[in-house]
Amino acid sequence: MLRFILRRIIATPLLLLGVATVAFFMSQFTKGDPLSAIVPERQMNDPPIVAAAKTKWGLDKSLPERYLVYVGNLVHGDLGVSFTTHRNVAEDIGDRLPATLELVIAAMIIGTLFGIAIGVLSAHYRNRPADHISRVIALLGSSLPVFWSGLILLYVFSVKLGWLPGPGRLDARSTPPSGITGFYTIDSLLAGNGQLFLESLHHLILPAVVLAWSVVGVIARLVRSSLLDVLGQDYIRTARAKGAGELRVLIRHALRNALIPALTIIGFSFAYLITGAVLTETVFSWPGIGSYAVSSARSLDFPGIVGVTLVGSLAFLSANLLTDIAYALVNPKVKLQ
Repeated sequence: MLRFILRRIIATPLLLLGVATVAFFMSQFTKGDPLSAIVPERQMNDPPIVAAAKTKWGLDKSLPERYLVYVGNLVHGDLGVSFTTHRNVAEDIGDRLPATLELVIAAMIIGTLFGIAIGVLSAHYRNRPADHISRVIALLGSSLPVFWSGLILLYVFSVKLGWLPGPGRLDARSTPPSGITGFYTIDSLLAGNGQLFLESLHHLILPAVVLAWSVVGVIARLVRSSLLDVLGQDYIRTARAKGAGELRVLIRHALRNALIPALTIIGFSFAYLITGAVLTETVFSWPGIGSYAVSSARSLDFPGIVGVTLVGSLAFLSANLLTDIAYALVNPKVKLQ
């Protein structure tokens, strides 16, 4: 396993370089002009100002030269400077990544628990009303657009009922906790501010539920199919013949083995949520890398676009590696090579 992990770690920079290359050239071949994000519109007809902007941002160089400069900077950990914020892209992403991770972790906890629970309930009551209701809930979560369900839930629970707050990580007049982890819930607890913790938790619930709903259906369907297959195995019939209760058979014997195939989809769901949080962050005004990606795309901020692409690629590569390791640990039949 150690050799497998080392090979994957060594291959990761090469894969990221390939992703960066593709993202760089795709961004350069778009029809938009990045100067529109750098130079004010009223100065676009001023040749000296346009020429100075091109020189400052390296847009006067040829495409191969710009690529070599970008790769050289990338090797040294420099993702470039954003056209719009005029800050290093790595700093922009570092400031916004904790917000996305807090949202994604909360969504994964909710999605995994509810996905497994719905899958178990659906398999246990196969072809009964509970099974049909569970499958409908899972299907709705997988098929409804995130922006639609987010707006509907925001309207119902925030505007109409007033049970949960509106967009944002905190109320407009609240001061964020001192940045230790970047997670407002954790930082407020570390600061001993229980009121701020409850406020940040209330703001987190609705976007986390909306984001989690998109993976609940996938996890539930996989758990259901795996559990139905396991429940037909000989050792399950043996456990029942020995007098084990149905709940014990279902949870201790069947579910443990049925969750092994679900590890793969759970691992990739985490990476998917990091890159797929764009719509959720936009609807709920959540200042994460998803909203940063949207603003970068709108303004043709090529360094920002490529930086977010690299973060998403790293998330998928890391999730793939951790999923393979976890799969091998829980299933001795799997050999990592």
